[in-house]
Amino acid sequence: MQPSTGLNDVQLSLLRLFNRQMSYEESVEIRNLLAKHYAEKLFAEVDKVVVEKNITEVDYEKLRNQHHRTQSNQQ
Repeated sequence: MQPSTGLNDVQLSLLRLFNRQMSYEESVEIRNLLAKHYAEKLFAEVDKVVVEKNITEVDYEKLRNQHHRTQSNQQ
């Protein structure tokens, strides 16, 4: 994968769109809107994988009960 050489079209469009004075409240609202958008995409992808892999509540329970600490985390 090559390193990014600059902003993509969407990023440039957003910069042009928001190239104006904005209140703190507006900026928080926009950040929240973007966070909600990406959270919804993430949840949709997780739901898709759960269906594809046939993950059940039993699988979640097994994960909850597994010992996850590694030797380096123990003191």
